[in-house]
Amino acid sequence: MASLVPPVLLLALLGALCRRAGATAFEVGGDDGWVVPPASDVDTYNQWASKNRFIVGDSVHFKYKKDSVMVVTEDDYNHCRAEHPIFFSNNGETEVELDRPGPFYFISGSTGHCERGQRMVIKVIGHDAPPPSGPPSPPAPPSPPHPSGAAPRTIVLAGAIAAAAMALPVIVHGV
Repeated sequence: MASLVPPVLLLALLGALCRRAGATAFEVGGDDGWVVPPASDVDTYNQWASKNRFIVGDSVHFKYKKDSVMVVTEDDYNHCRAEHPIFFSNNGETEVELDRPGPFYFISGSTGHCERGQRMVIKVIGHDAPPPSGPPSPPAPPSPPHPSGAAPRTIVLAGAIAAAAMALPVIVHGV
């Protein structure tokens, strides 16, 4: 009799893949990346964040040079304090998974950058959150990819799920 352990592990793997299948990766700052915004547009990152819908499991990708990105508390965000970040990265390519509902506070750790507008609040909702309230809007016509760089990851995960599903009979029946 074939062991039940491999099928159980495979099903657990498939479950994990399915949970992330609808996740979206957002590119902060688009082609410009995570930079100090122009003096005339210091709220650019918060305006961008307010135009997107972030769900638990999504991620935000920061691309930058000679800078850093930090996740901080609300108080540290409001005062542009970088001394005690929750998370810090300065490798030029930082991806942060939005792993819980609620606000995420991001600032640059470079001196003076936060004060000049290089900061952002992202509000993350859970999977079971109701859609935003308000009057229904007319259906939007098809459009080119979003300028934020958001891209669903469903194609890669769907391929992995299909490959695992094809292997399931081999694992269940044994060799």
